[in-house]
Amino acid sequence: MKEKTVITAAISGAIHTPSMTPYLPITPQEIADDAVRAYEAGAAVCHVHVRDPETGRPSSDLDLFREAITRIKSKCNMIICITSGGALGATPEQRLMPVSTFKPELGSFNAGSVNFALFHALDRYNEFKFDWEKQYLTMTEDFIFPNTFKSMKGFARIFNEVNTKPEFEIYDAGMINNVAFMIKKGYVEKPVYIQFVMGVLGGITPSSENLLFLVDYTKKLIGDFEFSVCVAGRAQFPLCTQSLLVGGNVRVGLEDNLYLEKGVMAKSNAEQVAKIVRIAKELGIEPAAPDEARKILGLKGIDKVNF
Repeated sequence: MKEKTVITAAISGAIHTPSMTPYLPITPQEIADDAVRAYEAGAAVCHVHVRDPETGRPSSDLDLFREAITRIKSKCNMIICITSGGALGATPEQRLMPVSTFKPELGSFNAGSVNFALFHALDRYNEFKFDWEKQYLTMTEDFIFPNTFKSMKGFARIFNEVNTKPEFEIYDAGMINNVAFMIKKGYVEKPVYIQFVMGVLGGITPSSENLLFLVDYTKKLIGDFEFSVCVAGRAQFPLCTQSLLVGGNVRVGLEDNLYLEKGVMAKSNAEQVAKIVRIAKELGIEPAAPDEARKILGLKGIDKVNF
């Protein structure tokens, strides 16, 4: 275990819909306010998607991104990690625009294609506030989240140009090999920052054995790396705790899990951050402050962003 861990709060994401919880931040103001509360609870990083303020539908609108991230930066010095995953169905060009425009310190970088399935949520929800929600979930039964080698090469070029550190999203073991290949070809420099994303239907299942395998496999293929763990659904806290035990960082937040514990919805990202902070401290691990996290992850600094 390490003495400091980087805690990320994934504020709203592009997975859950407004009908699933009344606590999902929707507007840029809500996203920013929730991010700042997560910072006050101990998060050094916030992972930012944006949504249409009227309907809550995931969006790639640059003005919405600008408002949310500018508000966050005006209130605290936390690291802002901007998505390059965007809304499901967005083009690669749409997905890259927030990173190329705002030049954040950190940006998500999806390391391969995956059957990113949400349609099974329809088993639990049959009434929706907005017409788009059911269609959005249904279409994922026949949806591939595309991240080809050609598009990843293009993403790597833009990340390098704006000096944004990639946070490689690893949904399954083959994506580790993809990152190793990009390092070998010179598209990406070491040390890399890996995020193991577990529990998405179409990706690797969340289990202790699988996490240990992913960490070991990455060591064999890549060697020097920093990693974090995020988990979709109820295994979030057990697997994030295991990440702490094996020297990793953690991501919590309403993008990944709507609950604080069984049967109890999280009312904010800050509640989930406070819980993982308590767990970490019980293990003798302190949450890294933003500037400490910048050193751990090797980031360029908040003074070099474009917002």
